[in-house]
Amino acid sequence: MKKYILVCASLAVALAFTSCGSKESAYRKAYEKAKAQEAAQTMQTTTETQPVVAPVTTTPGTETIVTDNYDNVSVTPETITVVDGAGLKKYSVVVGSFASKTNAENFCQQVRNAGYPAQIAYNSGNQKYRVVATTFDDKASAVRSRDSLSSQYKGAWLLFNQR
Repeated sequence: MKKYILVCASLAVALAFTSCGSKESAYRKAYEKAKAQEAAQTMQTTTETQPVVAPVTTTPGTETIVTDNYDNVSVTPETITVVDGAGLKKYSVVVGSFASKTNAENFCQQVRNAGYPAQIAYNSGNQKYRVVATTFDDKASAVRSRDSLSSQYKGAWLLFNQR
């Protein structure tokens, strides 16, 4: 009987050690998955965004005219009222949005100190104060202004005044 118990115990121990061991294939799968994720990240960071090139229209024998197409630039339409400033035109470049009027006023003063004619507008629909750095009648000028401001004010965006 002792032999039988000893054999069963040995068999159970041997079975426990072989079943708990890590499989090489499991490590290989995890390694390959990590390599694939790393390759995808590398591919994503090294892929350069192609610049948008304005179409060139040529007139035979005269001049070359470059036309800018700003139709594909997104704008956010909002109905806003001016809280502090001279008044908004059709397109505005927003550099900050705040739930607190005090925070909007402080940031607006910073933008004014940087040399921009900043204004504060209020959207009663979402109860946000918008700090507008510049405002224009045409979309092309607003896009150019947003592009130049986006280096200093990350997340600058275009607002279309619906009033």
